[in-house]
Amino acid sequence: MLKKLLHSREVTALGFIVVMFLGVGAVNPGFLTSSNILLLFNSSVVYTVVALGIALVIMTGEIDVSVGSILGMAAAVSGSMLRDGKPWPLAIAAALAVGLAVGTVNGFGVTVLRIPSIIMTLGINGIVRGLIYVYTGGRWVENIDPAFKALSQLRFMDGFTYFYIGAALLAAGMHFLLTRTHKGRYLAAVGDNAGGANLLGIPVDATKWTAFVLCGVMAALGGVIYVSRVGFVTPIAGSGYEMTVIAACVLGGISLSGGVGSLIGAAIGAVIMSSIPRVLVFIGLPSTYDDTITGVMLIVIVVFDAIIRSRDIEKARRARLSLRAQLVKETKGDE
Repeated sequence: MLKKLLHSREVTALGFIVVMFLGVGAVNPGFLTSSNILLLFNSSVVYTVVALGIALVIMTGEIDVSVGSILGMAAAVSGSMLRDGKPWPLAIAAALAVGLAVGTVNGFGVTVLRIPSIIMTLGINGIVRGLIYVYTGGRWVENIDPAFKALSQLRFMDGFTYFYIGAALLAAGMHFLLTRTHKGRYLAAVGDNAGGANLLGIPVDATKWTAFVLCGVMAALGGVIYVSRVGFVTPIAGSGYEMTVIAACVLGGISLSGGVGSLIGAAIGAVIMSSIPRVLVFIGLPSTYDDTITGVMLIVIVVFDAIIRSRDIEKARRARLSLRAQLVKETKGDE
């Protein structure tokens, strides 16, 4: 049990964040103050929510690079409605409807039209990003209801914000559903072997479509939280988020080939990736290196994951050959 726990990808990701924090703290002790650690976790809430959504898609063996534009569109829609005095529930519902619609289109393109997910979502990303400019007229969405902006600052006993606590509970709940229910396990089964899953009666296309829809809704929810945290929306809001959350998922132990990983790992990875700009500041480097480091980390982690997966496949192949040899030997012995 302990050996299995130590080899879990979530523990590896958690160990990474501990080592990173301690390493930066050794360079600059001010990094390890309780206020700064809380700030790092609380600041990761948008990335965490979006990462949970895209993790569902990646686990099925697909990818969605439109999450950044979905976030931006949802933020623009909800932000403009809040600015105009519309009720909060209506603004939030409109934002989630945006995510639902875009996620449905992505799922349709991938599962029905058979368009590769990277091509489909890349195209949708461009379309939605253009629609943001049309919707906002290229202007910033400002003067948002101050009471809504204040929500992101509410804390539980001066610690974690209620938004981050909600994101953590959401991660735990989704992790439970994916690991303890039959339909939840469909995601990993489809990602691991779509053909085999289909033979077992698992609705492969429906599972993938559902993952894209949920991913869109989660990205839109991230957009709503973005509005509360930032307080304004620009036409480029959410740009670059896709690479960061994909890196967060991979860093958290989710394999880009699908079938492996957990949402808890994705949530931990989101904290790590969102901490990079602040880490750079504390070690005396400009935060402009953020994208470069994110890209390098993504490549290194993917290569490392590919090596591990190749080793596991080879190990399984040798186990099968050994079993076959044993069966042949036993058969000859019976003769």
